[in-house]
Amino acid sequence: MNRISLEKIKEKFEDSIKEVSEFRSELTCVVKKDKFTVICRFLRDDPELSFNFLSCVCGVDYPERNPRFDVVYELYSINKNHRVRLKVQVNENESVPSVTSIWNTANWHEREVFDLFGIDFEGHPDLRRILLPDNFEGHPLRKDFSLTREEVMFSHNLNRPPKIE
Repeated sequence: MNRISLEKIKEKFEDSIKEVSEFRSELTCVVKKDKFTVICRFLRDDPELSFNFLSCVCGVDYPERNPRFDVVYELYSINKNHRVRLKVQVNENESVPSVTSIWNTANWHEREVFDLFGIDFEGHPDLRRILLPDNFEGHPLRKDFSLTREEVMFSHNLNRPPKIE
């Protein structure tokens, strides 16, 4: 992403960007949760930026930090061939606004973060487990998840077909 684009984002959302860093030409912006969807929509719709592909959403657990979790969004512009990483920080029992209305692929990505970290996505159309069985207890990518559990047999949730709208 070029410097002009970075300045455009910082100028438009000055009060909503907590931190900006760059490492090996990759830009990371830590943004406030309350303006997150507005920023995402701007990044997608602005013709100079055109971030039309959400390639990944993941969680990071920092149990000793407040806020505990980072939810990380990897955005890519197919037309402009540039990337940006957005981070939203939340505590346990807080939610992140869903971006499924902006990028359809967020549906499965957010469900995976919900399943493995237990982070809720406000406004998600179908927030339920995607990898683990419905009766699985806990969230295995949290750093305080116990590794001394009994073996679990996965049913692949075959008794629960996907919602089709």
